[in-house]
Amino acid sequence: MQNEQVKPNFEFVALMAALMSIVALAIDALLPAISDIGIAIDSQDPTDNQMLITMIFLGLGVGQLFFGPLSDSYGRKPMVYLGFVVFILSSLICVFAPSLEIMLIGRILQGIGLSAARTIAISIIRDTYKGDYMAKIMSFVVAFFILVPVVAPAIGKLILDFAGWQAIFYFQIFFGLVVTLWFWKRQPETLKPEYKIPFSANIFTNGLKELLRYRETIACTIVSGFITGAFLVYLSTAQHIFENQYGLKESFPYIFAALALSIGLSTFLNGTLVLRFGMRKLAFIALSTFTGLAFLYVLFFWNSNNPDVIVLVAFMSVTFFCLGFIWGNMRSIAMEPIGHIAGIGAAITGFISTLFSIPIATFIGEFVDDTVLPLFAGLAVCGLLSLLLFSVFRKPASEVVLDT
Repeated sequence: MQNEQVKPNFEFVALMAALMSIVALAIDALLPAISDIGIAIDSQDPTDNQMLITMIFLGLGVGQLFFGPLSDSYGRKPMVYLGFVVFILSSLICVFAPSLEIMLIGRILQGIGLSAARTIAISIIRDTYKGDYMAKIMSFVVAFFILVPVVAPAIGKLILDFAGWQAIFYFQIFFGLVVTLWFWKRQPETLKPEYKIPFSANIFTNGLKELLRYRETIACTIVSGFITGAFLVYLSTAQHIFENQYGLKESFPYIFAALALSIGLSTFLNGTLVLRFGMRKLAFIALSTFTGLAFLYVLFFWNSNNPDVIVLVAFMSVTFFCLGFIWGNMRSIAMEPIGHIAGIGAAITGFISTLFSIPIATFIGEFVDDTVLPLFAGLAVCGLLSLLLFSVFRKPASEVVLDT
């Protein structure tokens, strides 16, 4: 374990961000093409087509349960390679899918493959850093990662216009191969031989038992699930909201980029502020603001039509600004005491948060038909539950003991 004061080089941060950013590319680059894909596979219901976004998260959650424990036994790098193989094959399934059902299978498998890169990037960071400094590194990684959602819809729109929606999947494969080559050449294995856990049928149950010892870890994991689920509602309905409800088909990629930038800015600021104020304090303030803003929107626009798009984007920008202080810190708080089982720990916490987020996104998303109000109602309820949970199980600063 490196000393938490050792600064990482730029390449380490960029490489970890690249590993995680393939997930964002696989999701966000497809947003402008959802309608075209629906026509191609004879699926005309916008609610059904939202599953092209949400189902990849199901794969991300399930895949972690395999790649996390295996990375604790066989190392981080081999599992990343295996994950990319699954991702490439599943991307080809999506390209040639004749129906929504086959396309969804491909998207779930894409998520399973990508879960290796996302989960193991977190494990590598936890192998290398700890405490508030780990949160700082995680924030910078996520800040770089956010650059992909900023440009991905515009890239997807450009590819769609010139080469068709299938080319978006080929572009994802190319990007994945480039990152895999970079990872192979430049990133050393971070799991030391003495920390390898022999693979057995009990590795998951033993990891879960160990995880359950840390109440704050479980609480922050569930909070991540609530907040991610609420955000997934936006992610899966954004195309419908801006293109259908507001008639802004051409402007959609730019609005999406602007909202992603608000998350990126706050994530970057979190990286600079976390060492000064601590990840728990920043997470609590951000959760409180996130929840208050969502309730404020519901109060202002209850039983009324959608507001002007500028008002909507303003509310979304400030609300999403809070996410940058929530996601990285919650994940870091959850991982803080479980560095000795970083692989299985990242896998189980990721699976639990996904287990909460997918049903939330699916349920609330069904109501986002002709108004944005259900989206903010979902943000408000999920934020309130998260705030209560975090307040009850948040560990006082005097009790924080870093696991080395």
